[in-house]
Amino acid sequence: MKTTYILLTGILTITMLTPALGAECTVKSGERRVALLELYTSEGCNSCPSADEWVSKLPSKGLTSDRIVPLAFHVDYWDYLGWRDVFSQTNFADRQRQTAQINRSGFIYTPQLVLNGRNYRHGILWDDTNERIKDINQQKPLADISMILSMPSAGQLHVSGEIAVPGAVERQNTQAYLALYENNLSNNVKAGENNGRTLHHDFVVRELLGPISLDQQGNARFQQTFNLKNGWKLQDSGVVAFVQNNRSGEVLQALALAACK
Repeated sequence: MKTTYILLTGILTITMLTPALGAECTVKSGERRVALLELYTSEGCNSCPSADEWVSKLPSKGLTSDRIVPLAFHVDYWDYLGWRDVFSQTNFADRQRQTAQINRSGFIYTPQLVLNGRNYRHGILWDDTNERIKDINQQKPLADISMILSMPSAGQLHVSGEIAVPGAVERQNTQAYLALYENNLSNNVKAGENNGRTLHHDFVVRELLGPISLDQQGNARFQQTFNLKNGWKLQDSGVVAFVQNNRSGEVLQALALAACK
């Protein structure tokens, strides 16, 4: 059986099939820009759990994926404090450093929020965030993204899609990225600054692929099969595609699609 969901806002059109191997779902970006929110965090940081919780609650406050796409990048530079964050990767810290250079910041820290490529120090103030996201949503998207997700076999998530950046100026220094994320994660911390706490996480980046280069016309096609490792839950996973200027940091468009359910 096939079910089609159309958001009345006109932002996204999603087509989903019943959950099973071979199930397929599609999504296409719409007429407004979706914000990308990056959280740089660590289980070895005692000020990070509150930021993790704040990001997890965004959908319940009306900031759903047709308005904002959150991604939580766990960094590894606090592992020396005694607890190795199992979700951390060195390349996530590298991305944070690159973002700091673009923003002309001399240091990195956790928790750090980055909104559409810009440091967002006051992110945990809800009223401010709602207004900032509204401002971004009102901007014209400078890129179009479409994605198709399928489950070819157990433990696999296949994504394919297309990206188009129509403007000749906008496509300069612009590249695309894919992120595999997972929700509903928890971990019992047994050392370090959060010793004895059970921490909960959503939108955790499991893999980051890119940059994906555009051709001279500003177009790109992509396809990737993610092989989920032991313990990763397909039903809580999804893929985010976003297009970003690698000099200014500006995010031209972002798009998220959860695994078919």
